[in-house]
Amino acid sequence: MTNSSFGTLLYGEHSLRLAVLLALAALALPWRPAAADSFTPAQRDEIVRIVRDALKTDPSILRDAVMALQADDATHQASATRDAIGAVRDKLVDPQDPVAGNPQASTTIVEFFDTRCPYCRRMLPTFASLLQSDPNLKLVYKDWPILGPASQIESRALLAAQKQGGYLRMHDAIMTGPPLANGDAARALADRLGLDGAQLLRDMDDPAIKTRLDNTMALARQLGLQGTPAIIIGQKLVDGAVELDELKRDVAEARAGK
Repeated sequence: MTNSSFGTLLYGEHSLRLAVLLALAALALPWRPAAADSFTPAQRDEIVRIVRDALKTDPSILRDAVMALQADDATHQASATRDAIGAVRDKLVDPQDPVAGNPQASTTIVEFFDTRCPYCRRMLPTFASLLQSDPNLKLVYKDWPILGPASQIESRALLAAQKQGGYLRMHDAIMTGPPLANGDAARALADRLGLDGAQLLRDMDDPAIKTRLDNTMALARQLGLQGTPAIIIGQKLVDGAVELDELKRDVAEARAGK
């Protein structure tokens, strides 16, 4: 095929915009080297000429190409995330995990959160509204203290409060209050909430609590999580704070097996 006939084929059988997108993909995508290598040097020169001429005429083509590459990358990332979730499905929810909502619900949301994370705090009323509107949901909390000493203290206090059946009370208080600077602050808060503060302080040093936090850290690494909140609904990972309508849509998709 000559250079001129190659260019005629691109222009004749496809629109200019599609031709340029295909050319950019052939030349730029690192995961498709065979496509790029299949062109002769003369054909590659013709593609470059076509792209340059087209971009002069319509620069928005480059934007479309970038958007197409981003969409393709997002598709690959979503597939990798589904595979990662599937690989840890049997240990994603532990019987010891604290639960809000309906413990017997058939649909589960898992939230990896840090008590000091402002976006996790923003999700508190959103999750409350979601659970109130949908009685067939349970929210599993994964305490993942990655934001410093206060996070560590507060996560240990939460799991210690769970031993007294006070996890949710302590959770709401911590997530809406100032940082707990030390164990004494955690004990005082527990007393105000009607828990046994002295017992909570002792339980905070239980090696079993450290093991649970270490296991959550290992699980987050297996999933490739980058920060909090990290919300898993079905096979989907939701990064960051989202609105109620988006959560409802994700729940519906999970129930539909999507």
